[in-house]
Amino acid sequence: MSLENQINADIKQAMLAKKKEELEALRAIKSAVLLLKTSPEVNANNGEISDAMELSLLQKLVKQRREAADIYVQQGRQDLADVEMGQAEVISRYLPKQMDRGEVEALLREIIAEVGATSPKDMGKVMGIATKRLAGKADNKMVSEIVKALLMQ
Repeated sequence: MSLENQINADIKQAMLAKKKEELEALRAIKSAVLLLKTSPEVNANNGEISDAMELSLLQKLVKQRREAADIYVQQGRQDLADVEMGQAEVISRYLPKQMDRGEVEALLREIIAEVGATSPKDMGKVMGIATKRLAGKADNKMVSEIVKALLMQ
């Protein structure tokens, strides 16, 4: 089942269950998918949204919600931050299972050894491979932090 069909089905379920917060997040996903369908990159792909595009879109939506929540917390608006984090949680359900920090670190150590990286100057090489292997499985910000720490040793 495509992401769009899954979201439409989940919207119906949320409406029947009267889950307002979940419904807002699902509608945000649907809106983003519809915008993506009209973009030039999708039109060049015969109007089909690839799995990679869907994954990228969902990651972007989660990142936006988390960044907004951080800003709200800094401004002392915990009520608004909670709404954003709730939406981020709903959107995260459609992403693949995220790897924990230990798993990511182990994989990054393998990539560093494979590439032969020895200093922070080699970070670009490592990140290039890591972002491809960890696409959708780990937050790029966390990956970057771990790579920096490992290359500083």
